[in-house]
Amino acid sequence: MIRFAILMLFAANAYAAESTVDIDTAARVYQDAAMREQVRASLGAMPEHIRQLFATDTSTQLNESQLAAVTAAATRGFRIDVFEAPALQAFAAHLDGATVTKTEVFLTSDLGKRMVSADIALAQFGEGNIDKVMSGQITAPSTPKRDAIVERLERATRSTESTVEIFLSMGQAVAVGTAIGSGMDPVAVGDRAHQSGESSRPGLEENMRLPMRRFMAYGYRDLSDEDLKRVLAFMESPAGKHYVAAYNACMGAGFDAMGRRTGEQLGEALREMAQADAGPPPMLAPSAPPPTPTPE
Repeated sequence: MIRFAILMLFAANAYAAESTVDIDTAARVYQDAAMREQVRASLGAMPEHIRQLFATDTSTQLNESQLAAVTAAATRGFRIDVFEAPALQAFAAHLDGATVTKTEVFLTSDLGKRMVSADIALAQFGEGNIDKVMSGQITAPSTPKRDAIVERLERATRSTESTVEIFLSMGQAVAVGTAIGSGMDPVAVGDRAHQSGESSRPGLEENMRLPMRRFMAYGYRDLSDEDLKRVLAFMESPAGKHYVAAYNACMGAGFDAMGRRTGEQLGEALREMAQADAGPPPMLAPSAPPPTPTPE
């Protein structure tokens, strides 16, 4: 499945599996889907994205020293070792034995391997090129029939909803982590971030729907219409729905952990800076359009 890198809990709640599997089993499916390679491809750009969230937030007005602290905190927070443990725990908690069996059959098939290869290639396509794909500057040949299949695939994988969910969840995690690190009330900060996110959710989903379809269409440009129909058939099956939910929960938990770690690092840095200046740390709860996606 192609997904945004940041950036899913809604889908997990909707399709949570009835039982869980052990971490080793979850790790096997995680490896079959090449999730580590895809997430790692997105992490290099995250410090700059997080810096921009704060730089464009008129309510904070951070100075250059504080923005440098944001970048440093994001560099320490957005790492694969911070992502992986909570991600795998969430993945295992949302999988069941039957889903694992059917998902592995799909992922290790010729079509599944070609789909995963396409996911990896797009994840490593480069941020600038991904932006061009999502804006329509770079496109793949298509037909109305193929467009209809891609539209169904986007909805079956809940790509838009999960992308927005992970962005909002990660933003809230950064805000809460910052509150913890700087000694503020994390509950109050989290509530404000949550309310802000919920008010922006409908607009974000509306704005992301078409770019996500462009993203998927380009990423799977070398798969035939029949290939896409078979991918869709799996994603719309009971096992596929459970896999989508588990995948989304996995990514959501991992990015949430990285966001919280970033916030905690940032909060500590800002508290130290404020103590040096004999003033309170700024109240931070960044909000902005989602950054460039991480392909799944």
